[in-house]
Amino acid sequence: MRLFHRMCLLALTSGLFAAAGHFQSSAAPTANVEDLQQAATEDQADDLHCAVAWLTQTAQQMIRASRRTMPNGVAAFLPQVGSQYNAFWLRDYAYMLEGCGEVFSDQELVDAARTFVEAQRADGAGVDTIKLDGTAIYKPGFGKLGVHPVADGSPFTVEVLWYAYQRTKDAALLHRWINSLEKAMAATPRNEQNGLVHIRPGEPLDRCPYGFTDTIPKQGDVLFCSLLYVQASRQMADLYRSLQRLEEAQYWNDEAKRVATSIREVFWRPEESLFRAATVQCNQPDIWGSAFAVYLGVADQRQSQAIAHYFQQNYNGLVQAGQLRHLPAGMYWEAVPYKDRYQNGGYWATPVGWFVYTLDLVDPTLANQTILDLVHDFQRRGIHEWVLDQQLAVADYNASGALPLAGIRRMLARRASVARSLPKVNK
Repeated sequence: MRLFHRMCLLALTSGLFAAAGHFQSSAAPTANVEDLQQAATEDQADDLHCAVAWLTQTAQQMIRASRRTMPNGVAAFLPQVGSQYNAFWLRDYAYMLEGCGEVFSDQELVDAARTFVEAQRADGAGVDTIKLDGTAIYKPGFGKLGVHPVADGSPFTVEVLWYAYQRTKDAALLHRWINSLEKAMAATPRNEQNGLVHIRPGEPLDRCPYGFTDTIPKQGDVLFCSLLYVQASRQMADLYRSLQRLEEAQYWNDEAKRVATSIREVFWRPEESLFRAATVQCNQPDIWGSAFAVYLGVADQRQSQAIAHYFQQNYNGLVQAGQLRHLPAGMYWEAVPYKDRYQNGGYWATPVGWFVYTLDLVDPTLANQTILDLVHDFQRRGIHEWVLDQQLAVADYNASGALPLAGIRRMLARRASVARSLPKVNK
């Protein structure tokens, strides 16, 4: 048994789930069969199982340790254990739900969903964050960045209510707030011709894009927020089906397909094997967005295979310690005054689940190794918001621990489905 496996087992059996001792815990496309048949060795598979178990336990405990009680009694979950981001961030909470939704009580889910839905602005715009005193903030930088609300607030508002409903199956919840979700989706800034999320070009910056690139001044039609809009449209269709309102469900299903088609037509660059981030400013290859497009099934099979091969062939320039850059190796966002840190050169764990889900289409062994490297770095240095060589930013960061699990689990489920479909061999 390899050293890494022994270390994982020791951590699991002794209850030492805290990442590197930084905190004290409180309480798609069809895979290529031939590639999958060349998947990991038995030792690597054992290590992978152990690593995922360790990451699950650690992420769960981090989330619980980040809990704070707002004056109205609502449980808020900060982006990290500590006070670096001392507010209740919408997208970070959504990512905790995606990766570790099981750690929240029904009441916590409903209270948080109500808090975010009722914090919508009068025009329907979703928040960026909510201060612990209940003050709604619509623009990043605690209201300082951009002229208008952040472009991803409304889709994430839909997501948190969708998750609350998945757990509770409370129809009254939907009847009460479905109109608010409609208003949120209508407030998302879009290109009327193609349906894509749009940030008006010019100065000053009209609004910030997706929050994990909120310091990046993307302009024109923007990829990542358009992908979020597709996801939210599918969730709207799902919620309406639950209410037996099939006409509205069909509308949102059609809207998701329309925007997905526009994404494939507008942002795809076959000569690069990647989607581009925006059509005007920051018209650059988007590593996170390309992986997310595959994860959502927005990329078609040809595009998905091309992206997966690009990840495999350019792996060393994209990945450090199992964590991922926003852009190809050596490239930096235009019109950004800093580099080699944060959103312009840092390596992040948050998107790694989408990345390995995509990479696994052509190289399961390398996908496994990415997860093992990620967890090894977490165990050695702690779970951070981003890293670059010896730079480590914001310890015990929840999205870094939780969100990769969603993509990893989906990757493993796809492998299991493919394995079940293979003909049985008599020994």
